[in-house]
Amino acid sequence: MAPIRPALVNAARLLVAAALSLVFAAAQAALPAGITQGPTVEGLTEYHLDNGLRVVLFPDSSQPKTTVNITYLVGSRMETYGETGMAHLLEHMVFKGTPSRGNIMSAMGQRGMDFNGTTWLDRTNYFETFPASDDNLDWALAMEADRMVNSFIARKDLDSEMTVVRNEMERNENNAVRILIQRTMASAFDWHNYGKDTIGARADVENVDIARLQAFYRLYYQPDNAVLVVAGTFDPDKALSLIARYFGPTPKPARVLPRLYTEEPVQDGERQVTLRRIGNTQWLSALYHTVPGAHPEAVAIEAAVEIMTLSPGGRLYKALVETRKASVVDDFNYVGHDPGFAMFLAQVPDKDPIDAAREAMLRTIENVKAQPITSEELDRVRAKALKAIEQTINDPQRLGVALSGSIAAGDWRLFFLRRDRWRMLKPADVDRVAAAYFKPANRTAGAFIPDPKPDRSPVPPVADVAAMVKDYKGDPAVAAGEAFDATPANLDARTQRLTLANGMKVALLPKKTRGATVHFSLRLHYGDAASIAGKAAEAQLTAGMLMRGTSRHSRQEIEDLLDRMRASLSIGGGQTSATASGQTVRANLGPTLDLVAEILRQPSFPAAELETLRRADIAGLDQGRSDPRSIAIRTLNRYDNPYPRGDDRYTPTFDEEIGDLQAPDVEALKRFYSQFYGASAAEIGIVGDFDPAEVKSQLERLFGSWSAQASFTRVPR
Repeated sequence: MAPIRPALVNAARLLVAAALSLVFAAAQAALPAGITQGPTVEGLTEYHLDNGLRVVLFPDSSQPKTTVNITYLVGSRMETYGETGMAHLLEHMVFKGTPSRGNIMSAMGQRGMDFNGTTWLDRTNYFETFPASDDNLDWALAMEADRMVNSFIARKDLDSEMTVVRNEMERNENNAVRILIQRTMASAFDWHNYGKDTIGARADVENVDIARLQAFYRLYYQPDNAVLVVAGTFDPDKALSLIARYFGPTPKPARVLPRLYTEEPVQDGERQVTLRRIGNTQWLSALYHTVPGAHPEAVAIEAAVEIMTLSPGGRLYKALVETRKASVVDDFNYVGHDPGFAMFLAQVPDKDPIDAAREAMLRTIENVKAQPITSEELDRVRAKALKAIEQTINDPQRLGVALSGSIAAGDWRLFFLRRDRWRMLKPADVDRVAAAYFKPANRTAGAFIPDPKPDRSPVPPVADVAAMVKDYKGDPAVAAGEAFDATPANLDARTQRLTLANGMKVALLPKKTRGATVHFSLRLHYGDAASIAGKAAEAQLTAGMLMRGTSRHSRQEIEDLLDRMRASLSIGGGQTSATASGQTVRANLGPTLDLVAEILRQPSFPAAELETLRRADIAGLDQGRSDPRSIAIRTLNRYDNPYPRGDDRYTPTFDEEIGDLQAPDVEALKRFYSQFYGASAAEIGIVGDFDPAEVKSQLERLFGSWSAQASFTRVPR
């Protein structure tokens, strides 16, 4: 046989391509204007309208029924502050009618339709299943297209529907496990709206602004934010023509949907929530953050959850129900658009010990690493899951509604991809995800404890502040300060300087201040490079102990005296100096300085206070070990530091400083104080509203005769 020439091959390819193009063009031409065909998977075909609406058709004539299901990509995840419950409210409101049709519920009832609407975290969907007929399909599609953009969302309908919504809220509030689930979710999520109850906060729902609700409706109920599914007995060509007729005229909105970018941070430790409410039985919960629904590990999480809670072979069933620690185990595994969660639940009889059940529950969930998943366990839950998926696929009505979950997670085809992932799942996959996510740091545990008379704090109303302050007069105006020229020349001219008998330097700047306030700062210098070497811990602790008691007053009494004198005082010190700074008012400056002198000159060094101070200082250093700023400062100070350990200019490591602080006892502090404390190398500055003559006399009396045993020589820096 002669070889086929390349030219003939190329010609054949062109003919085949042309034929296929003609077939495709013919198929496209058969579609109504404004509709294009998308992917097909296992008998389901996607179509796109020019206005952004996506359509999935699943024709199957095995039952004489048709299901229309429209999913809007709006749920409680999209609600902002003050909007909680809006997505759910709209679910109720769009049944109230449009200008061209009356009450939609009544009309569907008259046609014998089985219908409902549901709202969840990522989506809202509306479906109706009805006897298959062209008329019913025409009516259902026309109705859904109409209420998508023309629903009344009227104030009168909101008012009438509020009773229904309140009843739904109250049913949830009175359901022990339902309220525990909600509180556990709220505690687990700091920022993401998966922690918000879809039904909304009562205050938000009852006080909702109708204009704001209408704006929410107009924002999200649009063709580019919806996926329409038609499943069951129907003619696809007729269905597409009806969809083009009813949905096509709605223009693609000019608005841009807000980008939702909130991400829940990784949980950094165990959390616990306890509810004490009226009820008849105890419940336990344990929630673990997991993955988005589209994530490859979502099915492994699902398998791990089922292996735990399946009855009667599940691990939690055996650990809790068979041992009579709990009467029921259950789960709530949410896989949505964003990272979701797996929640485990256990019902504990009212009189039974809840702690034992909790311990067994958590130990079982978090012990997969020590007790790996077996092939038998996985095969059992795999068979159950694949059976449920197959039964759904074989029932067009069920599949038509079930696709809403996959649509909300990202795409309707995820439903089939989930099945494929179940088929390929291995025990090692389940072990890996269970070890990664079912751990204490990722856990939020909850407990519902029945209480016939729960002790609650009142919720005070927001005060009418305008009425409260309407006629308020207040005290007489505070004394005003003088306009002061804070230039160096004026500061120097206004400052009075003197030296006390022992050499203490004094700088006084009397001036009128607001409220007759006086500020002061006193610094004691002590020691020299040799005498204070290695005494950094003694110096720090000695200064820290001064305000913790004197020969006349305890620590609490000192605080009380300062408060009564409207004074504040802080004292701190390092290896070569200690500083006392504070403020008071003119009338109390004398008593305040007396107290400062008492604190500095008559400390009692109570042993119990030393241990309290030592623990606080060490705790601060321990915290600094993980603080980037503290680490950076200490590292920089140590860099190229030429001084030996013990020198005042040396910067110790965290461990060195902690070790130094653990050594001194009370006697060591007393020795340090006796050797170094005195006012002969001190200075004090006072600024504010005071009498300089009185202050000079008082300072001489308080500090003029106080000198340290050791002399002071400044350590060069």
